[in-house]
Amino acid sequence: MLGWQKSSYSNEGANCLHVAAPDNNTIKLCESDDPEVVLTTTPANLKAFILGVKAGEFDHFVED
Repeated sequence: MLGWQKSSYSNEGANCLHVAAPDNNTIKLCESDDPEVVLTTTPANLKAFILGVKAGEFDHFVED
């Protein structure tokens, strides 16, 4: 069983992103509205993505 965690910025409704780390080499992500679909990545890839988000590289994907 995975210990899923969601951001404190997520509300109690749908569309929440959940993250789990079953071991030191794997990160799993899923959305609350489609929990059967799970994305698997590495900590290094997730870190690179988060740094890109913080730098604004993906801002054009979201509405203001």
